[in-house]
Amino acid sequence: MKDLETRYQETLDWIYSWIDFSMNRHVDESHRFFKLDRMNRLMALLDWPNRHYPCVHVAGTKGKGSTASFIASALRACGYKTGLYTSPHLEEFRERIQINGEQISVSKLVDLADQMRPRTEIVADVTTFELTTAIAFQYFANQQIDIAVLEVGLGGRLDATNIVDPLVSVITPISFDHMNVLGNTLTEIAQEKAGIIKPNRPVVIAPQVEEAEKEILRIATSQNAPATLADRAYTWQILSHDINHQLIAIQQTDTNRQDPEQLTPIELDIPLLGRHQADNAATSLATLEILRQSGFNITQNDLKHGFQDVHWQTRFEVLRKEPPFIADAAHNGDSMQKLRQALDDYFPGLPFILLFGASADKSLTTMLDIILPRVEAVVCTQSIHPRAADAFELQKLIEPYGIPVYAEVPAEEGLAKALELAGDSKGIIATGSLFLAAAARAIWHQDYQ
Repeated sequence: MKDLETRYQETLDWIYSWIDFSMNRHVDESHRFFKLDRMNRLMALLDWPNRHYPCVHVAGTKGKGSTASFIASALRACGYKTGLYTSPHLEEFRERIQINGEQISVSKLVDLADQMRPRTEIVADVTTFELTTAIAFQYFANQQIDIAVLEVGLGGRLDATNIVDPLVSVITPISFDHMNVLGNTLTEIAQEKAGIIKPNRPVVIAPQVEEAEKEILRIATSQNAPATLADRAYTWQILSHDINHQLIAIQQTDTNRQDPEQLTPIELDIPLLGRHQADNAATSLATLEILRQSGFNITQNDLKHGFQDVHWQTRFEVLRKEPPFIADAAHNGDSMQKLRQALDDYFPGLPFILLFGASADKSLTTMLDIILPRVEAVVCTQSIHPRAADAFELQKLIEPYGIPVYAEVPAEEGLAKALELAGDSKGIIATGSLFLAAAARAIWHQDYQ
């Protein structure tokens, strides 16, 4: 009899043995594999576990993980048994599938994967993400959750999660990313993301650039889906902030409402930092208001507790306070701009050393043009992810900017060099990809704490 740890490793090996676009993304294959027929067949073989509970469905380029976490944490604080499905994970695969903040157990993951094996003999060519999504749906059904919050993996229209009929859909900010799959214009990308909008189901739309917002509203109208524009429905103000939290006041703008409590500004103390997280909080609040109107018992007091208890790592995460060491998952131009704004807001004038690693298929120069003027030196490194850009190629890319730049591999050596350059007077920001931020975070906790 194999021990549980061995079975778990074999389970992960089996899950990863299928097509995995997070590891290797090929345009030809993606167009062939991004279809919903395999997920529908899997769900039919499992007796449609995704239909056993209501859900919130969250798509977007940036902010969808934070927004999903806000919503799930608030629902949990309201007393609802809440499933949360996100991707990718930082350190442990089981992070992707949670109920009330607890990861799926090793034994349950192994058992559910075993349940999937005979189904994959019937439904050929499934992907790693489809298998993971099916496991999550079945787990949530088995555990009889009250509601699930589901984050789209990639895109929306053809994403494996898009077989659900949500109580409400959410579209977080859209920007340029994954253009080889989703399209080369914001209109095309928005069209794919807004593919999660369902007929007659409400949709909450986070602040968007005009081009994306126009396309999302067009699709919402075509689906007869009531649309809430978060930045029109709510106003917000940051009352105070430090490196531990920020206090924001959010108020509905609808003066015709009859419920006095809903018109009273709510002050939310959130541990996620940056102006963009205030946008995410307002978007989440608009979503929770729709759920409240649908019959969920959601009070302001519960909301305050839920937003205060949210956890979402590598989003301007301060790993060390003095001098600051920050891990951030920014990996496109828009998120890098938000990161730079946060650096200026929280550490005005403080010099930083950049620990940089990115996926080779990203818009590297766009990110560098934004962040390099804010740092004094760069250490290029790379995670073990197969899509990671070569650190020495990154060094060559940065050299024309005229800033001191080094290349150190592996990431442990990269962080050591960044710490050496920073000394006691400069901060460090580890960014460029989720995988680099996660690697830097793990190394810090393992070797320096």
